[in-house]
Amino acid sequence: MATITATMVRELRAETGAAMMDCKKALSDCDGDVQAAKDHLRAQGLKTAAKKADRETSEGRVFAWISDDNKLGALIAVSCETDFVARTDDFEAMLSNLAKHVAETNPSDMDSFYSSAWTGDDATVAEYIQQVIGKLGENIKVTRIQRFSNPAGRIDSYIHHNDKMGALVNVTGGADAEKFAAFTKDLCIHIGFHNPPFMSRDQVSAEDVARERVIFGEKVKDKPADMQEKIIDGMMSKFYAEVILSEQPWVKDDKSTVAKQLKAQVGGGANIEAFARFDIA
Repeated sequence: MATITATMVRELRAETGAAMMDCKKALSDCDGDVQAAKDHLRAQGLKTAAKKADRETSEGRVFAWISDDNKLGALIAVSCETDFVARTDDFEAMLSNLAKHVAETNPSDMDSFYSSAWTGDDATVAEYIQQVIGKLGENIKVTRIQRFSNPAGRIDSYIHHNDKMGALVNVTGGADAEKFAAFTKDLCIHIGFHNPPFMSRDQVSAEDVARERVIFGEKVKDKPADMQEKIIDGMMSKFYAEVILSEQPWVKDDKSTVAKQLKAQVGGGANIEAFARFDIA
């Protein structure tokens, strides 16, 4: 029987992320064959993940990865069973790895994300997560992913202090790098707290607009007939100011709007290309 050294155990643990005793047992069961031990640990992780797949995941964290030049970024939401596990170093390392993977591989949807090849290993993202489940002992699910890239602009993020809400923005323009960075940071905070459903008016469905106008019509039906449409238009403007990002009151100055601050701080040619906001409910 092969001698199992501390170095072998340490190296296997570094490669797989499994617990020290699990690595030692796997090496012993596989007579010192490192590859066989890795396969054994992977199989054990799959079994553990399968057992926990139906368990509720109401805790978790939102995490962002942004490239050093702020041209590429990703936001992910990952749920687990307890806040204790969500605060562990292993969970944080997984978050960082997964967010970077989303940024670099640009999966088209959740299915392609889970089935994509895991970097540097003969496995998929799904199998990598299953290995983490086996190590941490809780069900883990990646619930949402978003990736932005903008060579002509800036990608930025905000994660709330509880790590359960975050925002990612994609903005073009900005000759003054310092002012541009300050604006995108504040824009992320704005989106985090104001949670706009839409980027622009054309994203609001005709059915929703018609429904709002009917509701407002009921409120003004006792007003003079020739004034009703004008009053309804004013109410619709207030409605749009609540749900459209560019028309919302600015988070740092409610006398201004997001659109006005974009122009004032970044410049007339600047544009908010996209945004995402995730939370752990």
